[in-house]
Amino acid sequence: MARDSGARSSDRVFFHSRLALALGFGGLLAIMALAGVDALNVLRQFRRSDEEIRHRYLSQNHVLNDIRSDVYVSGTYVRDYLLEPDTVRADAYRASLEDVRRHMESSLESYRHAVAPTEAQHYSALRAELMDYWGILAPVFQWNPAERHRSGYAFLRDEVFPRRQNMLALAGRIDALNEQQLDAGNQQVVSLLLNFQTRLLLTLLAALAIGLGLALFTMRKILNLEEQARLQYVDVAEARTQLKELSARLVQAQETERRSLSRELHDEVGQALSAVLIELRNLSAGLAVRSEEQFRRHVETIKGLVESTVRVVRNMALLLRPSMLDDLGLIPALKWQARETSKSTSMDVTIAAELDSDELPDDYKTCIYRVVQEALHNCARHSHATTVRIRVRQELDRLLLTIQDDGQGFDVRETKGMGLLGMQERVTRLEGKCRVESQPGQGTILSVELPFTKDWARNTREENTSAYAHETNSHPAS
Repeated sequence: MARDSGARSSDRVFFHSRLALALGFGGLLAIMALAGVDALNVLRQFRRSDEEIRHRYLSQNHVLNDIRSDVYVSGTYVRDYLLEPDTVRADAYRASLEDVRRHMESSLESYRHAVAPTEAQHYSALRAELMDYWGILAPVFQWNPAERHRSGYAFLRDEVFPRRQNMLALAGRIDALNEQQLDAGNQQVVSLLLNFQTRLLLTLLAALAIGLGLALFTMRKILNLEEQARLQYVDVAEARTQLKELSARLVQAQETERRSLSRELHDEVGQALSAVLIELRNLSAGLAVRSEEQFRRHVETIKGLVESTVRVVRNMALLLRPSMLDDLGLIPALKWQARETSKSTSMDVTIAAELDSDELPDDYKTCIYRVVQEALHNCARHSHATTVRIRVRQELDRLLLTIQDDGQGFDVRETKGMGLLGMQERVTRLEGKCRVESQPGQGTILSVELPFTKDWARNTREENTSAYAHETNSHPAS
């Protein structure tokens, strides 16, 4: 359960980190994409504006050039018409002059559609001048050859040529205004480019800011991952070192335990059985000559030796695996262990149990029993305690064990013997937690937390609910 919780927490951290990186890099790519799209739109708009300005300028310039050319040509045709004595040729000049007039009016109409609002006044002045010009020429078309010969030159000098110069000057002013419009269009394009440059600069700054933030975030994450990897490597190295030490100590403990068992068997059981054998031989040898009192005394001696041997064998068996742990349960086994320790060490050992049910998994019962056994051994051997309080408490999803003594204590950071390592190894194998709190001169508190599996906890809750419902049904309210 602890590893699952740690894994879920690690998964959440990795998910949030990946989400932040995805959002950051996605935002950066989105800004770059938007900047590219905006740049393409601005360039497309710039090209369209430039083409429109150029087209308008060329078309207006072409129309003005046509009007200017028509003014020159009309002056030539008027002169030839007025000064030509031949009637046929004069009529031909007059027809050409009418064609020039229609072409000029068509050009003026085209210019009117393309003219900008700022040019409307100049266009109206030009049109008025041209209408006056053709209005002055209208009576000339009614003259006969004699009138043309008599008044033609004077009319050209006084009316046509001055009017034509005024129209040409006005056309020059319109041409200058057309150039100004071209400059205004160029200024508009320049303003568009400046706006584009500003937006591109802002986009670049935003992209740089986001990129810098992502770089800092990524560097921090990488440094954190490196630190976590370093800590994990240190933990693995320490765990490997502790595992090697524990393995060596386990081998040493196994040899020590075998040596102790061998010594117990040889010194206690072997000697007792040898004494029984000797007594049996003595009894057999003097069976015919010994009195009833002597015979009874030998039998009592043999009986005491056999009982002592049985007691020693039983104690050794209980030390290896107490049968009452399987027969009677955890709490009776702990209380027996407390009584035996109190008898042999004079420590006051008390057991307080709060168990909903003694039907605990065998691994949990064995773990609790061995931890208590090792803790009492350490109290008797190292702490010189006079009082030991042991409390076992069962909750819905975990089993809690607390062992507190009033011994001399020790420095937890510097002292860690094989007994503590063995207890932690047993607890860790069941995915539990083992915590030791101690200071020199202030006693020791050992806390163990063993989490139940989900299936066992669910079954226990269902059994408790069924038992409560059965008890309620058996004793209905009156």
